[in-house]
Amino acid sequence: MTNDAASQPYLSVNNIEVIYDHVILVLKGVSLQVPKGKIVALLGANGAGKSTTLKTISTLLRGERGDVTKGEVRFQGERVDQLTPNELVKRGLSQVMEGRHCFGHLTIEENLMTGAYTRSVSRAELKDSLDAVYQYFPRLKERRSSQAGYTSGGEQQMCAIGRALMAKPSMILLDEPSMGIAPQIVEEIFDIVKDLNRKEGVSFLLAEQNTTVALRYADFGYILENGRVVMEGEASELANNEDVKEFYLGVSGAGRKSFRDMKFYRRRKRWLA
Repeated sequence: MTNDAASQPYLSVNNIEVIYDHVILVLKGVSLQVPKGKIVALLGANGAGKSTTLKTISTLLRGERGDVTKGEVRFQGERVDQLTPNELVKRGLSQVMEGRHCFGHLTIEENLMTGAYTRSVSRAELKDSLDAVYQYFPRLKERRSSQAGYTSGGEQQMCAIGRALMAKPSMILLDEPSMGIAPQIVEEIFDIVKDLNRKEGVSFLLAEQNTTVALRYADFGYILENGRVVMEGEASELANNEDVKEFYLGVSGAGRKSFRDMKFYRRRKRWLA
């Protein structure tokens, strides 16, 4: 590998603009990077554009009447925004969608097995992959014969992540993993994400409204507002930033504000280049 290739971000989103139904501008020049082996949090209120950003990267956007009208997405140094989701999974990039989307009529184990459909491997290799998932998610092993539709929200989220792992990804896009899940289970899931990152080297871009938890586990963060990146920085710096605290935790007596109204608001200019 050349020095130039080695210095490139593992995933880069460059000046992306997205329009729905040929009319509604949803993303307005979004740029972000995920270094190899890191966890990057994509933060913002509901409707800020987090899920759209992930679907743009995974090319699932096309199924929702969304079009990328500007910019590009590069993964491992190559442009990928014209590929199909199936081709991206084969290259090592998988998405766990918001709402989990397990097959309710299938068992947990059958759901997990569907995640390996892009791989041409032997039964023994599939069993090894399954055992590895069960090692990270012992709850799933206990519920392996249960229909997914009758398991808890937390177990379904674990199943969705485990299903993505069955494709042997080097990077996972994780959309709102804490949504609708009890706080103690959220911590358990994020602990497993950190474990997968540290032990398996899986890179993560996770979209999350739970800013406090996300920044505790991430290395770096981006904040979206109205389809634009309005702030970015090391996770520890964002977690201690007074503007972030005010916007997300509501510590101001004046009520929740927009970053546009804040004294220290700093807009990135990359999309104007």
